[in-house]
Amino acid sequence: MRHPHSSVPQGFRFHPTDEELILHYLMKKLSSSLFPVSIISDVDIYKFDPWDLPDKAMLGEKEWYVFSPKDRKYPNGAMPKWSSWIRVLESNRD
Repeated sequence: MRHPHSSVPQGFRFHPTDEELILHYLMKKLSSSLFPVSIISDVDIYKFDPWDLPDKAMLGEKEWYVFSPKDRKYPNGAMPKWSSWIRVLESNRD
């Protein structure tokens, strides 16, 4: 699936290693460097249900890459701030 606003050419594949993700994408993002091509979108994952997240990614079919802010419930705490919830449904067993 290709994001309709993506500027990458048809047939482009994005399969970075963990090291490449950190050195070439995350570090540049943290230093506010610009990317020549928008490959990884900015998405606050806490504002969406899990099944809506694939549509927010710029590209990818089985793996999705997004930058997301790290919001905390308390300023000095480690607990993330959740704005949505997940409900687990159990089936009745006979």
